[in-house]
Amino acid sequence: MSSGRSAASAHSGRAKATRASQAKRKGAEPTGRTQHRALRSGTSLWSKVWGGGVPFGSLTGHIRADVVVVGAGISGALMANELTQLGCDVLILDRREPVHGSTLASSALLEFELDVPLHLLARRLGSARARRAYGRSLRSVERVAEIVRALHLRCGFEPRRSLYLAGDEHGHRALTAEVEARKRAGIGGRFLDAKALWHDYAIERTGAIESEGCAVVNPVQLAAGLLRRAIARGARVCSPADVRHVRSSRRRVQVETADGWIVDARSVVFCTGYELVEGLELPHHRVKSTWAVATRKVHAMPGWLSTTTVWEASDPYLYLRTTVDGRIIAGGEDVASSTMHTDARLLDAKAARLMDKIGALLPTLECELSHTWAGAFGESPTGLPLVDRVPGIPGAYLVAGFGGNGITHSVTAAEVVRGWIAGRTDPDAGLYRLPSGNG
Repeated sequence: MSSGRSAASAHSGRAKATRASQAKRKGAEPTGRTQHRALRSGTSLWSKVWGGGVPFGSLTGHIRADVVVVGAGISGALMANELTQLGCDVLILDRREPVHGSTLASSALLEFELDVPLHLLARRLGSARARRAYGRSLRSVERVAEIVRALHLRCGFEPRRSLYLAGDEHGHRALTAEVEARKRAGIGGRFLDAKALWHDYAIERTGAIESEGCAVVNPVQLAAGLLRRAIARGARVCSPADVRHVRSSRRRVQVETADGWIVDARSVVFCTGYELVEGLELPHHRVKSTWAVATRKVHAMPGWLSTTTVWEASDPYLYLRTTVDGRIIAGGEDVASSTMHTDARLLDAKAARLMDKIGALLPTLECELSHTWAGAFGESPTGLPLVDRVPGIPGAYLVAGFGGNGITHSVTAAEVVRGWIAGRTDPDAGLYRLPSGNG
């Protein structure tokens, strides 16, 4: 009995199946649509702060701009600041209200030290590239200070010393090797053995690295202040505006929203953090879950703690900083899950563990819990972000935050993309390329 399919149609069917299978393996080509993800849960310390408001309107028709920035968090704000200073007519779109995504979940430690220590990063990237990555991160912290001063932003920015404690992932020998690697790169730092660490900080560990060049900030005030300055230069912010498709033609891009409105522009920059552009191949980049707490004002706090950030070379690690009003913010307890941070049932247990860790590290302090929150967090093999052109969409650029240095990485990304839009290539742009297999 005939199957009803000719040999030709059977061959055509097999060819289509093969192409579909290949497309599935490779991933669909990016169209400009971004992932939808619940980015945070709980109540952040920054959820109700003075100076966090940003004026915005609705997108109600087809319009034109020089550059569309997708994302109105800290990455988008830094990008808009750079591009409006360049003289671009910037339109900022976000599916949420401005500064209501991952920025609210940030603990806002501005560390130049990457998630991967320099001496290990050199094995993955080569010594020269690793040194450039660390040097650029250090300069990005300095750049935040320059921006805050130049724009007179009131955002709780304060320079800090960093104390990197030996832990179960990197012990005192690894930290000694790290200090030596930094010295060869021209980056300062002092190794403290157990005796010196106890003398200077009353912390009991086998060693630590003490470094200058870090800072803390209120991330909502910083992002909102940058957006308001960009608006003063002519930028527009529209929300809610969910980008669904981007097309390129004749050196222009057409950015289409879920409501059907089209923005005609020269360029589009995706500053969407952990809600990545769909269709990218990122097999070694992961989105995880992380938790944070804030205490009430701590009395009798040791003087060094108000000028020093602390983090551990452990997995999972603990980090902590203080605020201008005397609170402690601590975070960590990371889990290799892209969704567990949305489970409200975990908030109390994770908060208790973080408070216990604060008590174990600083046993003389009496700390009372005030806020608990959780958020999505990105991890990359190098601790570096992704800053690149979007494959298949000429005129489109990508800024994706992978690693624990979100704000400093965003500074670097804004400078790299500004260079491309101005017609030049940043000398460090090659450090942040998409992995091979894209485009």
